[in-house]
Amino acid sequence: MNLIRRPSRLRIFLVLGRVSNLPTVWSDCLAAWVLGSGGSVARLICVTTSMSFLYVGGMFLNDAFDADFDQRHRRSRPIPSGAITETAVWQWGFLWMILGLLGVAWLGIAPLIFALSLSACIVAYNAIHKWTPLAPLLMGACRLGVYLTAASAAPDGVNGEIVWKGAALALYIAGLSWVARKESGSAAVNYWPCILLAAPIFMAVCIDDGPSSGAAVVFSSVLAAWTVWALTRSIGPTRNIGLMISRLLAGIVLVDALAVARIGVPWMGLFPLWFALALLLQRFIPAT
Repeated sequence: MNLIRRPSRLRIFLVLGRVSNLPTVWSDCLAAWVLGSGGSVARLICVTTSMSFLYVGGMFLNDAFDADFDQRHRRSRPIPSGAITETAVWQWGFLWMILGLLGVAWLGIAPLIFALSLSACIVAYNAIHKWTPLAPLLMGACRLGVYLTAASAAPDGVNGEIVWKGAALALYIAGLSWVARKESGSAAVNYWPCILLAAPIFMAVCIDDGPSSGAAVVFSSVLAAWTVWALTRSIGPTRNIGLMISRLLAGIVLVDALAVARIGVPWMGLFPLWFALALLLQRFIPAT
């Protein structure tokens, strides 16, 4: 008699979609939308929902592309554990992405073009990330794509500030991804990519000057403190690389808060809520 209880279908989908990271997608969209001068809340909700679908679809496809690797190195993942078939994961992955693109199509041609480029970047990353050391740059480009898509749905569209701050987020993601490449192995962590984690703070120093500098200093300090604390999780005999990566992923919300710190809009209260939600969800759903 088999006494091992199989995970529920909902649990399988939550794990495959890495839904504990969804608050970081929402904060990306809000930051880019604010930087694009805001506008219709309905359009913000639409683009945020669409980006969430694209993210979940990309995560499903990540497991589908990595099925062979996971069979050898991470047998607890849904496909190698037998919780769901590889075919089903492929089908659901593309279905989520199609739903995301359909949602963006309602917003106009510019958001759709950015979303299509983002989708191509997501598929390309999933297809090659195990085979090239430059894959983290693609991962960073995916987050930049979220920024550009969300901003293009706002009245002012994509502007220089959005591009620069989106690029700073992309560098943060690239640094995080380079560090995360050691998660499945026992090799020592390469700490040089951690320099890239400071890109959002550097960008704030360069752009958020004048009357806005006070808020930028506060949010830069919070982000710096959180990042340093997260990195200490990889040091010492009790190091936990997975925990470090999870905490840095939650830090994306802090990066987004810093991006709009100079504006000080009423929406700012959502960032600490989403940061706390990301940490809470990580207790139940693995972030990686």
